[in-house]
Amino acid sequence: MAAESAAFTPLTLPVLPLDDEVVLPGMVVPLDLSDAEVRAAVEAAQAAARSEPGKPRVLLVPRIDGTHAATGVIGTVEQVGRLADGDPGALIRGRGRVRIGAGTTGPGAALWVEGTRVDETVPDPLPGQVAELVKEYKALATAWLRKRGAWQVVDRVQAIDDVSALADNSGYSPFLTTEQKVALLETTDPVARLKLATQQLRDHLAEQDVAETIAKDVQEGVDKQQREFLLRRQLEAVRKELREINGEQEGEESDDYRARVEAADLPEKVREAALKEVDKLERSSDQSPEGSWIRTWLDTVLEMPWSERTEDAYDIRGAQAVLDAEHAGLQDVKERITEYLAVRKRRGDRGLGVVGGRRGGAVLALVGPPGVGKTSLGESVAHAMGRKFVRVALGGVRDEAEIRGHRRTYVGALPGRIVRAIKEAGSMNPVVLLDEIDKVGSDFRGDPAAALLEVLDPAQNHTFRDHYLEVELDLSDVVFLATANVLEAIPEALLDRMELVRLDGYTEDEKVVIARDHLLPRQLERAGLDADEVTVDEGALRKLAGEYTREAGVRTLERSIARLLRKVAAQHELGERELPFTVTEGELRGLIGRPHHVPESAQDPAERRTAVPGVATGLAVTGAGGDVLYVEASLADPETGAAGLTLTGQLGDVMKESAQIALSFLRSHGAELELPVGDLKDRGAHIHFPAGAVPKDGPSAGVTMTTALASLLSGRLVRTDVAMTGEVSLTGRVLPIGGVKQKLLAAHRAGITTVIIPKRNEPDLDDVPAEVLDRLDVHAVTDVRQVLELALAPATNGAEREVPVAA
Repeated sequence: MAAESAAFTPLTLPVLPLDDEVVLPGMVVPLDLSDAEVRAAVEAAQAAARSEPGKPRVLLVPRIDGTHAATGVIGTVEQVGRLADGDPGALIRGRGRVRIGAGTTGPGAALWVEGTRVDETVPDPLPGQVAELVKEYKALATAWLRKRGAWQVVDRVQAIDDVSALADNSGYSPFLTTEQKVALLETTDPVARLKLATQQLRDHLAEQDVAETIAKDVQEGVDKQQREFLLRRQLEAVRKELREINGEQEGEESDDYRARVEAADLPEKVREAALKEVDKLERSSDQSPEGSWIRTWLDTVLEMPWSERTEDAYDIRGAQAVLDAEHAGLQDVKERITEYLAVRKRRGDRGLGVVGGRRGGAVLALVGPPGVGKTSLGESVAHAMGRKFVRVALGGVRDEAEIRGHRRTYVGALPGRIVRAIKEAGSMNPVVLLDEIDKVGSDFRGDPAAALLEVLDPAQNHTFRDHYLEVELDLSDVVFLATANVLEAIPEALLDRMELVRLDGYTEDEKVVIARDHLLPRQLERAGLDADEVTVDEGALRKLAGEYTREAGVRTLERSIARLLRKVAAQHELGERELPFTVTEGELRGLIGRPHHVPESAQDPAERRTAVPGVATGLAVTGAGGDVLYVEASLADPETGAAGLTLTGQLGDVMKESAQIALSFLRSHGAELELPVGDLKDRGAHIHFPAGAVPKDGPSAGVTMTTALASLLSGRLVRTDVAMTGEVSLTGRVLPIGGVKQKLLAAHRAGITTVIIPKRNEPDLDDVPAEVLDRLDVHAVTDVRQVLELALAPATNGAEREVPVAA
């Protein structure tokens, strides 16, 4: 008991702080005495040792970031002298742990503290688990020391039997951080400390194994690349020597191309041309640029799908169902594709797949205003037929070589877009969409439209020859769909080679169906909404199509739906609206503002354009489909003396001539029509077409200008619900015009209920949708007198109205 009490006797020792260093019991470390605190502690210990037996003792305390640890180590000053670099130093050995207590006074300038020795005894003999732990630690330490080549230290570690000393021996490990060493110092239980030291050593060996594995893999990869590079250079040198001995040029490479050409399933003429190029490659030298041209050409030829064809889906009803599901309306083009498939099926059944070297392809021109689905229709056609689909954008193409390819003599020569489309499709009978064919330009580099003449001619395209390939390519089985907005922009020779299908725009009912079945689901997904969270009723969709947009297609309608859904989503995120929510017709104004296209019939009678004499409503065709056109007329003040005709609104020559004809007809037949034609002789007439920044031309406004002038002279208003179109002759005959379907669709969109057309255009009504004709009262006339009788409202109480005078 006396010995145990002596072990816990308080000690008074000078503190020797160690900055970012830790000394464990059993360790022997040299310390630099040039540091003031170290020197003061050693001198204080030496002064105290003069009155006590034994070596001077100091308290080694780690100091981390200016903070002293709670546990230190008693160190004895074994020797004071000079270090290897000549600076004064001391050799200190750690003896045992001490818990640091309160500070006290002592000799010298050092800090003195009181401490208590820590009991680190371990029962003897060791328990089985502790013995296994000792064995494991020694094995791990031995493995680590052997990797570092420290064989002399291995025996010293193996000779340590004390658990506490073995755990403290890990303080020499250079891979331990200061925090890890402090943890070892503050762990007073020897067994727990040995477990901690073992875990730290095990983790380090695992990290070292991973690092060694990565380094080994990297080194092996580098060695493999170096070995492969060396072997390839050696192989190249051997091949060169063999070629020189045998007098051959690039024999191996040419043999490879020859084998590929012979193994490929090529048409006979293409095979002959490819083998000729292989012969040239065998004769060319390494330095000749022709070799690289030939190799590129051979690669292109071998990549072409010469014998690949997809089987058409001859399920006619299924194809029709696919087209109906993906596009509403557009019956003309759907019927044409159905007819094509039916004919293909009958030709195949009777063994007429190839007649005169030509297959049964098709060339269709889809002409219509923007947004009616021309481009997306091409993909639906390919889907319905079971063919591959490729889109070729021709907008802005000005180089003829883009279509027919470059000559191989040019640097960077490539095949044309048609050949590249076939290669991209991977079959010889895809559906190729030639998008925006009316936007093709021409300059000094050639005319791409002229290069398309052979491509789109069913009588020639089975022997199409690209400038780059210079072999015949059979395009007779390809279905070409060309899209255009303006028919007049397509060269006549090119248009003659295509079957024209007009897409004149959608009716309001078709727009509602498209919005409900296609546009709304797509925009709900893009807005992050579910179908059960936001619903738009049919009345709201109809108002969006009729009053918020006025277009032949549905692009603006889709943008309006997207704007509507974005507004609902934003209001929900701001907490202003709860979901689910149904958008009704009355909700539209609060969400996206007022309508932009209110029909004339829905406006106040005093605010309508035809509320004064001299204003008539005409119908026209623009690049965006049909449109309503207003014609205004007025007479100059007779005092000005300005006679003749003035035309404004950026009119073309044909339209100017129509105005002269209308004026001449009224001057010669005014008395017959009971009109004051004297005003036309004495006063100047002015005809204006609003939207003056838009160029206008064509003969179809003749009856509209005649009606406007007749309304001006008679003082009778033109009926608000009437629109008209037709060319007028000097004798008053109403002559036929074009674009009847588009004009009637425009009148329907604008809220017009009565339309006047030429009698000879009456057969064109067969193309107009039935639902549009049901809502329009169409009058087919042959004479201007009939037009005036239908369009002019009766005079009010026989009183004449005041004729407007130009300012």
